[in-house]
Amino acid sequence: MAEKKAAAKEPRTYYLGTGRRKTAVARVRVTEGKGAVTINDRPLDDYFTEEKDRAAVLGPLKVTEQLGRLDVLVTAQGGGITGQAGAVSQGIARAIKTMFSPPAEQKRHVFNATTVIKARKDQDRERERAKAPTPTPPPAAKPAVVPGPDGVAAAPAAPADPAVGMIKKLRDSGYLTRDARMKERKKYGLRGARRGTQFSKR
Repeated sequence: MAEKKAAAKEPRTYYLGTGRRKTAVARVRVTEGKGAVTINDRPLDDYFTEEKDRAAVLGPLKVTEQLGRLDVLVTAQGGGITGQAGAVSQGIARAIKTMFSPPAEQKRHVFNATTVIKARKDQDRERERAKAPTPTPPPAAKPAVVPGPDGVAAAPAAPADPAVGMIKKLRDSGYLTRDARMKERKKYGLRGARRGTQFSKR
């Protein structure tokens, strides 16, 4: 019996992301798996009945080609259905960004799972480095350029980092950008946010 419990509780690494849209907040955990998307303990098709909302949720996974490779666990609250769909979309994108970020991240062991989040100390250090003026390094020796078979020198190819490509895809698609549009609050003395009372001559 104890062996079954030990086999069922294998340590897993979760990558966290929080998304917001209007008044909805979605806390997302992403881990390697078979592509199951669970929102508030319900499957995706059961929670979001409209196709546009399901497409918004699965958008970041399709852009990064991780649709059948990651399991997504979401806790969504506040707002309406469309607001929650937008929040889940941004949360998944942020979790994928954390997953493919460099390993300068903090790992916390919660129960039997490893949760990966960006450490605040690391974030502060990165901000300080960005603000501080960088000293100019001495000029490095240029690599020897070998001419190709046609006699033209070929430019050395820069090594492509797949993680940078993933984050760039998410950034260019707009999934990492917070949608700032919200309902404007009502003002005192008015009937709505900007609608005033009707004027009467008599």
